[in-house]
Order: sequence, then C-alpha cells, then structure tokens
Amino acid sequence: MATAKMSDSARIRSKLDHPIVDVDGHVVELTPVILEFITQVGGGKMAEAYLQAPRIREFYHRGNVARPAEERRDMWSTMGHWWSQPVDTLDRATVAMPRLLNERLEEFGIDFTTLYPSEGLFISSIEDPELRRVCCRAYNKYTADVLSEYSDRMTGVAIAPMITPEEAVGELEYSMNDLGLKAAVFSASVRRPIAKAEREHPEAAYLAGRMELFAIDSDHDYDKLWAKCVELKVAVTFHGGIGSAGSASYSNYIFNHIGGLAKGNSQMCKALLMGGVTRRFPTLKFAFLEGGVGWAVQLLSDLVGHWEKRNGKTIHTLNPDLLDRERFMALVEQYGDDTTRARAVEIRALFDAGSPHPEVIDDFAACEIETAEELRDLFVPNFYFGCEADDPVNAAAYNTKLNPFGATLQIIFGSDIGHWDVPVLNEVLKEAWELVEHEAIDLEQFKQFTFSNPVKLHASLNRDFFKGTRVEADVDKLLAVES
Repeated sequence: MATAKMSDSARIRSKLDHPIVDVDGHVVELTPVILEFITQVGGGKMAEAYLQAPRIREFYHRGNVARPAEERRDMWSTMGHWWSQPVDTLDRATVAMPRLLNERLEEFGIDFTTLYPSEGLFISSIEDPELRRVCCRAYNKYTADVLSEYSDRMTGVAIAPMITPEEAVGELEYSMNDLGLKAAVFSASVRRPIAKAEREHPEAAYLAGRMELFAIDSDHDYDKLWAKCVELKVAVTFHGGIGSAGSASYSNYIFNHIGGLAKGNSQMCKALLMGGVTRRFPTLKFAFLEGGVGWAVQLLSDLVGHWEKRNGKTIHTLNPDLLDRERFMALVEQYGDDTTRARAVEIRALFDAGSPHPEVIDDFAACEIETAEELRDLFVPNFYFGCEADDPVNAAAYNTKLNPFGATLQIIFGSDIGHWDVPVLNEVLKEAWELVEHEAIDLEQFKQFTFSNPVKLHASLNRDFFKGTRVEADVDKLLAVES
C-alpha cells in the first residue's frame, strides 16, 4: 500500500546504515480464522469448547472484566485488560492481516519483525489438557500458514505450553520440524497446587495455588526442555510473567499493568540464574519481552550485592555461633534498662537455643561461582530484555558507571504493534529514535538496540534464522564480525 507522504519513521530508517529488526510485534487474530484451524485439528466440538474456555472468555471481555465489582472482590479476581487494541481502522486491519502488514512495514521503518500472538498467548494456559493440546497445535498451524508467504519480512512464533516439559518438548518438535517455524514463546508461569492444601482442604485448594517458575523448586525436570531448545536452535522467549499475582487489584487494570511484566520477568530471570540453568546451558539465550530493562539493572545489582554478603564462604561470617554470649550478657547487665536486665535469664536462653539452617546454606550453589564477576558472566550473555520504543529507561542498559562491573545489558527493540500502548503504528521507530535525539544513547548503541542484539538473540543459536529474509546480507556481515 503506497503512502502519499513518507512517515517520520521511514525517514529515520532511510538515514541509517543498518536494518531495523523488531523482536516483538503482535498479530491481533481474527477468531473465526483460529476456529477454522481448531476445527481442522480437533473437530467442531473442540472449537465450541475453545470459545467457552475461561482464559479465552477473559480475553474477549466476556469473563472477568464483565463481572460485577462485588463478584470480583468476593473472589479477589484480578482486573484484566479491556479496550486493548488500536481502533484506527487501517491500523486495526494491519495487525490482523499479514498481507497488509507486509505492505506497510516500510512505512513503519521496520525491515523484519517477529510477530507474537495476542489471543494466542492465552491458549497455553487453558486448563483442560486435551483442549489445550489441540488448540496449541491448531494455533501453531495457523501461524505457519498465514505468515509463510511473507517470510522475507516477518516470522511467527510457536506457542509452547509449559504444564510439563514433555508437553512443551512435543509441541516444540512438531512446530520446528514439521511446520518449519523457527521461534517460540513459552508460558511464563504455571499455577500449581500446594500439596498440603490439596490434601487437607481439596474443596478450597484452588485458592492456595503457587506459581511455578520452571527453574527452581519445580515438580518437573525442565532441563530436558532447555536441552531440546539447544538441539533445535531455538531461543527461549517469555512474554509476561507471574506479574502482580498475590498483590493485584480487582478493580484497576492500570494498577496491575504498571510493573506487572517487569515483576514477572524478574522472577523468571532470577529463577533461571539461581537455578543454574545458564551455568548448565551456556549457549542458550533467553528473552524477557515488554518489561523493559530497568528491572534487570536492579536485579543484577541485587544479585551481586547479595552474593558478596551471603555466598558459600561469607555466609559463615553470619553464623550465630560466632556471637560472644558472655560479653553480650555483660553488655546487657551494663547497658540494659531495668526491664532488659530483669529478663536476662530468658535472653541468655534465647541465644543458647541456637539457630537452625537449611541443608544447603549456599543459595548460589547451582551457579557454581567463586567471584562476583562470574555472576555477571552468567547473566549478561544469556539474557535479552525486550524494550518498547517509548521507554526512556532503555538507556540504563548502557550506564556502565552504574551497572555492576561496567556491564552493558542486551536490550532488544520490540514495537508492540497491535496493542493499546501503540496507538499509531508508523510512529514506533520515531519514538525509539528519541533516545538518540535526547543524547541518552549514541548511534552505535541504537544500532545494538534495533539490529545487533535482536539478531544475536536468534542467530547466535541458529545462524540460518534470517536466511532468505531482506536482512540476510546485513546479518551475515554482522555475524562475520562477531565471530
């Protein structure tokens, strides 16, 4: 579709010496099309069941949001999103139909985009196992079918349900080997029952669930999934997390949305590192989308600070047995007030009782590190942070004076086209460029943000990821330099 006037984003792109690679655009699906694929895979009854699944009803505002406030409060049910897609007619059609998007990408200043689901993000959390498997399979067939014609400028992602590692592996193998997809999005969390609640109060156990983070304290061995990702050359991308679970508002969506993705991403990232996944799978890449990078800067600093005071060696300096009880009691006698001195016997007994500790006292044991710098080295190369164009905190990734050991974090450009926070699709690159205009980052850092890092996320595992695309030649040059 030709435009009469070059957009600001297209004008900015025309002056750059590198492509723009978007790691996180969105398709806003037309449900009747999805239902056609579900019917093909599982039959008409499965298509009907899909429309009645609670998570899908929630997406379409016929579920949680439509309930009266009193009912949401009674269950303390989190207020979900509403009015969440663009309403400009051309833009709304663009994110629904790949052919139109393909015509407009030049107007957006974007050379290549990876498109994530909108409705499809909810499919992997459908509770009914058979329905979930059928719908995941159908959705992945839909993605491969509708985007294949435009593979030179866009690619879709397979959805991989994480209820068990076996289920995720099975769908991943089918999507990569049979459908020819090359990227995947993994469920950000799974709600698990708490054993004691399920055993003693089964009728109310659903109110006392816990969030599964896959890499720490898991019921399952997800290493088999991470190994399969390495084998299939697939980066692990998470689109969301446990967010505001446990502290959410039943009435206010914005309260829940602000910081929700960052909180969820932080929990997942922390679990992967402290669970030793990046130690055991050093070549695997993980991307945390839409949460920005501010949380990651804070997390790395917190990890280093905690390690320095509570690693496997320094933790022993906090052993209560090192306390000189005799001197402490002498100080009680000398400086304590009347009430404190009167309770001296009980105070002494408190210290003599000792202090318990867990079986493993080194919380960083799975990381297998001896220095804080090694902690940085398990964090920086493996993790990529999806940043939206209008977030000024993106520049924090390059604050080497602030970040531990002068670290630069790997931020990746995500347009988020298709969702409410991008009201005008062709202004995304323009907004990202403001970081350069305001001198928050320089041209080389902008190139890393919008090209080099997005490429490395996928191509460091799969050097053919961009083969046959419009950015292939530029990617080859970059990889030649990087290697």
